[in-house]
Amino acid sequence: MTSSSSGTDLRRWVRDVPDFPKPGILFRDLTPLMRDPEGWQETVRQLSAVAEALQPDLIVGIESRGFIVGTSLSTALGLGFVPVRKPGKLPGAVHGIDYSLEYGTDRLEIHADGFEDNPRVLIVDDLLATGGTAAACAELVTLAGGRLCGFSFVVELADLQGRSKLPDDVPVESLILY
Repeated sequence: MTSSSSGTDLRRWVRDVPDFPKPGILFRDLTPLMRDPEGWQETVRQLSAVAEALQPDLIVGIESRGFIVGTSLSTALGLGFVPVRKPGKLPGAVHGIDYSLEYGTDRLEIHADGFEDNPRVLIVDDLLATGGTAAACAELVTLAGGRLCGFSFVVELADLQGRSKLPDDVPVESLILY
């Protein structure tokens, strides 16, 4: 799915920043999209259409921009929101997953009691790049007792092939493909 096939093209609000955070990288900056009420409302409308087709019971957002996307979507749909955080940020019992990054490893955690009654879960984030973080989040959802019904991203950097790290049997929808 791309924004041009489902409504207003969201690319007009995405700013390209060359050589950030280091030379040779073209950074896709979503802050102009988030700052513009029309752009952000259209983003949430398009994400809502994706979510309604997947019928989640809960929205999971990945720290930190996934919190912005996820809480906006969960509010629009009248669903609950569950955060996936970096280590040591959640009180109480947690499940954790260590995962590989391009240079090293990282860890994500989720509340151990976050998914009562085996809910259908939609994972959302602002960006799908290499896929490691989203794949780790999917493992956490399953470990905590959720049933993964899909992934939804505002932007996907298709050349980085992050989609290939996600479960084959779970829908992946991105509003903008680069």
